[in-house]
Amino acid sequence: MTSEVDRERNRLLQEIRVEAWDTRDYTGRTAFDQRMMDALHGVPRHEFVEGDSLHRAYANHPLPIGHGQTISQPYIVALMTDLIQPEPDDVVLEIGTGSGYQAAVLSRLVKYIYSIEIVAELAREAGARLRRLGYDNVEVRNGNGRLGWPLHAPYDAILVTAAASRIPPALVAQLKPGARLVIPVGHPHDAQELVVVEKREDGSVDQKPVLPVAFVPLTGSSAD
Repeated sequence: MTSEVDRERNRLLQEIRVEAWDTRDYTGRTAFDQRMMDALHGVPRHEFVEGDSLHRAYANHPLPIGHGQTISQPYIVALMTDLIQPEPDDVVLEIGTGSGYQAAVLSRLVKYIYSIEIVAELAREAGARLRRLGYDNVEVRNGNGRLGWPLHAPYDAILVTAAASRIPPALVAQLKPGARLVIPVGHPHDAQELVVVEKREDGSVDQKPVLPVAFVPLTGSSAD
């Protein structure tokens, strides 16, 4: 018998399919990779929200998680994940762990994820949550995401879940040639675009705007 949670997950995936079709003129995608959609379906989003937001866990919109941060809209999680073109042997850097939801989805698709969260309490809670739920290929630390995580670079992909006024040079430097960085670019309460940055072999980059978005700002200075 299909549980209520299963029905909610299936409804959410159908809404994401519809939104992918509706935004095809922006993204160039009429549908998302099925492997990614299966990963999204397999993550219990209700484990990544709490309190007054729990009953809306499978709604296709962002939800507050405290500290002025949000858990991203599932459609945006799906799009950003699809845009980095994840492969099973990839090592990915995530900037902005939040509640750990995006990392949980990615963990089903790649080898390992290093995730940085600037809010210490969120980093601690997300790390504990991911361990409790069995996502053992994710490492979370508290830190300034603008600086990346040089120790484990270069990365097969980098995903940023907060908007920067410009693309942090440290992140481009930590990206493998031929790999992709997906990041919202723009100012708070102003126009923002989701941008795909692809690094060429010579270290230069191609930038392609994909979709108008609205994200919380990427905080932290460009140097500690």
